[in-house]
Amino acid sequence: MSPVLIVALLLVCASIFVNGWTDAPNAIATVVSTRVLSPRFAVIMATLFNLVGITCFGTAVASTIANLVDVGTGTSPLVAICAAQLSIVVWSLAAWKFGIPTSESHALIAGLMGAGIAYNGISAFKWAEFEKVLWGILISTIVGFVASYLVTKLVGFLFRHMKRAKANRLFSIGQIASAALMATSHGAQDGQKFMGVFVLVLYLAQNQPVPETVPIAWWIMILCSLVMAFGTSIGGYRIIKTMGVDMVKLEKYQGFSAEIVASACMLITTVFSGIPLSTTNTKGTAMMGAGAARRFSDVNWGIAQEMVVAWVLTFPACILLGFLMTKVFMFFL
Repeated sequence: MSPVLIVALLLVCASIFVNGWTDAPNAIATVVSTRVLSPRFAVIMATLFNLVGITCFGTAVASTIANLVDVGTGTSPLVAICAAQLSIVVWSLAAWKFGIPTSESHALIAGLMGAGIAYNGISAFKWAEFEKVLWGILISTIVGFVASYLVTKLVGFLFRHMKRAKANRLFSIGQIASAALMATSHGAQDGQKFMGVFVLVLYLAQNQPVPETVPIAWWIMILCSLVMAFGTSIGGYRIIKTMGVDMVKLEKYQGFSAEIVASACMLITTVFSGIPLSTTNTKGTAMMGAGAARRFSDVNWGIAQEMVVAWVLTFPACILLGFLMTKVFMFFL
């Protein structure tokens, strides 16, 4: 195994770890913030159901990511992938330092785009695959907010006569199920994205073209799930606090509604289209919609604005980071 391949795989694992550290906590933010589950138990549950999502929903999203850019085959393209992964880690840790939830999905996509353009010019970029990314942004931002707003209103209306204590018990059980579904959808989306890069590295190292539909070995699935879980267990609570406490405080029925909507959006796009959705964006906008359904003032729009700005900046910043780091790596290596 070549040193470049080893470094590339280690950097992919570092990106997966950072995803678990800064992105996976979004999947369990509401169930922790509503005090249905403790952070430790929520992380354990997320680990198990992330693995379910990674293994049970095909490889359509992984194939989309693996085919996003064309950098050829061999050692030199591996250098570009190394630079892309390092740019993701740098950007994500910078955002984590300030407790701002960023989209690792968008950082990954943008970093790969920047690296591909730096190595192989604008022709490396596959616009047909990027169209799926644009659809994902639309779905996660607009559909997530509107659908969560409407579903929360509907749930509130249907259970308006139930006593508060009974409703809390009911939706506590419901939130455990919806949080498990959210963790599953995170694995089906984000787990697949990073597995797609992992497999891309292996194909490049073997000088083989990436197939349109990439097969993924079981050991890769398990490795990605465990590395992601390790990241979540170490650094996840800061993001949970920003999402589930500072941005919006949800009642149990609101948390249930937000998780159901976000999970549905992510699983439907995973199964039927291979569209890569951002867990952060989808869950964040769903939580905003659920909070606004009761009162718009329940949402801290200042925190929400900071998150949206971070989401917007992720694409240009990571494209530039991926481009510059690739140029630097290619110059020295």
